[in-house]
Amino acid sequence: MGTMIKRTTKIISGTLGIGVLVALGIAYYMFNLPHRDVQAAQIDFRLSSTEIVNQYLADAPSANDKYLQEEGDSKILAVTGKIFSIREDLNQQKVVLLKEATEHAGVSCTFTEATGKKVENLDIGHTITVKGVIRSGAGFDEDLDLYEDVIMEKCDVIEK
Repeated sequence: MGTMIKRTTKIISGTLGIGVLVALGIAYYMFNLPHRDVQAAQIDFRLSSTEIVNQYLADAPSANDKYLQEEGDSKILAVTGKIFSIREDLNQQKVVLLKEATEHAGVSCTFTEATGKKVENLDIGHTITVKGVIRSGAGFDEDLDLYEDVIMEKCDVIEK
């Protein structure tokens, strides 16, 4: 009876050990996949900051189906709008908000370290076109009574 328990314990330990090794291998592979080069990729949609915000506020599920992908390959957009604000986030990345002064929500564009240098030459009130990948859409939070901006990442200025 004792040898049967030892044998079962060895089988379970071996199976768990192999499972852990496979999981670590998959994690290592996923971590080392090349990052998506947004700036080298083709633009999927060109629109104004007002257009994309209005699409989300009118029908968020439909806009999500059009622009967002669960697998992480969300659409690459070229969004044209007026610079409302320029700031830095907690990671010292430049963030440009494109929106008209009369609008409730806009498009928040986070630049990479490499592309953030182009933001230094921009001024509030100028109209620019930014290329980036969409991460989330605009919305209205009823509990907080405020609008949320469209979020774009890995941005770069493609037209001034």
